[in-house]
Amino acid sequence: MQGGFEFWIGKRYVRSRSGNRFVSLISGISMLGIAIAVAVLIVVLSVVNGFERELKERLLAMTAHASIEAAGGALGDWRGLAALAIEDPRVVGAAPYVSGQALVVHGERLSGAELRGIDPGVENRVSGVHTVMTSGSLDSLSAGDFNVVLGIELARQLAVDVGDRLTVTLAEGIVTPVGVVPRSKRFTVSGIYRVGMYEFDRRLAFVNLSDAQRLYRLGDAVSGVRLAVDDVFAAPGIVRDLAIAHAAPVLISDWTRRHVNFFRSIQITKSILFVILLLVVAVAAFNIVSTLVMVVKDKQADIAILRTAGATPSSILGVFVTQGSIIGIVGTISGVAIGVLLAVNLETVVAFLESAFGIKFLAADVYFISDLPSELRWGDVLRIASIALLLALVSTIYPAWMAARTAPAEALRYD
Repeated sequence: MQGGFEFWIGKRYVRSRSGNRFVSLISGISMLGIAIAVAVLIVVLSVVNGFERELKERLLAMTAHASIEAAGGALGDWRGLAALAIEDPRVVGAAPYVSGQALVVHGERLSGAELRGIDPGVENRVSGVHTVMTSGSLDSLSAGDFNVVLGIELARQLAVDVGDRLTVTLAEGIVTPVGVVPRSKRFTVSGIYRVGMYEFDRRLAFVNLSDAQRLYRLGDAVSGVRLAVDDVFAAPGIVRDLAIAHAAPVLISDWTRRHVNFFRSIQITKSILFVILLLVVAVAAFNIVSTLVMVVKDKQADIAILRTAGATPSSILGVFVTQGSIIGIVGTISGVAIGVLLAVNLETVVAFLESAFGIKFLAADVYFISDLPSELRWGDVLRIASIALLLALVSTIYPAWMAARTAPAEALRYD
């Protein structure tokens, strides 16, 4: 009996089938509070992890890991640079590109856009554009056909679909006897892509590399060479080594430089949210203090009888630590189960709510990512559960110590 009666009594106090059922209600509320706090923390951190993953994948799908550009705006010896890059075992792909700004016009609709000239045959080595095509194909960008692939939001803005023709106008003009006339060229929409990031879907259009060279009058030069490497986190060092080996003056960039603020802000946001929501878990866990204090006051006679029957103060301490621990453990396990279930199925739940209530949680024209992603990381779950359990155990110390100090004579004086 000495080894197990503390657990048996503590478990009965949690259920409180007879006597003061209000204490049992308070215990249930404490469990529910911990469960909700733990579940919310798991879901929120999973959403932040999902944003970080989606941002990384979608950015790298459209911007490549690194790029080398000409210091003067036109890179003439790009073939030699691409060959030098391919010789590096750390580089898995190299592709030339031409980039420029243009005004895209269809009927009475117009929009600014970044026009990117690519070689469809090698573009899939450095980006994942071909994997996000919703209609048409990237291979339709044949030299001389003057076809264009648009993002889905840009296509909606211009009210065009595959097969429609539009006009691309550059800021550069042609001097004529009647004045300066902007240079324009008719293109045919041959494909539409959707990457799920409004910034790309709304602003970026792809044309053939040769057509872009003719449009911007670059001759055989390009704007730069885009690279894909085997280790994305080593991209800064790799592109720097290639620029040094090339010897000619060039400008280098990589995905960490172009988008470092996004990832830094996500990490800061995740840390702040974890601390704030951890305070919610702490408040829920410290509800155990009030619950056990009420139990100790309600069970003064029981404590006195146990003491007179031979129970030691440490045994009384164990009874109430057991009760608080059961509340914390059940609440934490329930919260983990609810949080994991929601985090794994969050996209389905959000889609159902958006469809049922006709709302949009993330407006595409406001947020960088229009979907609500979620990525459950078990390390986060383990850390949250451990902290919740620790806080619950700490919350039991004072009430249990107060119960262990109960004097039997004082408790039974009026009974």
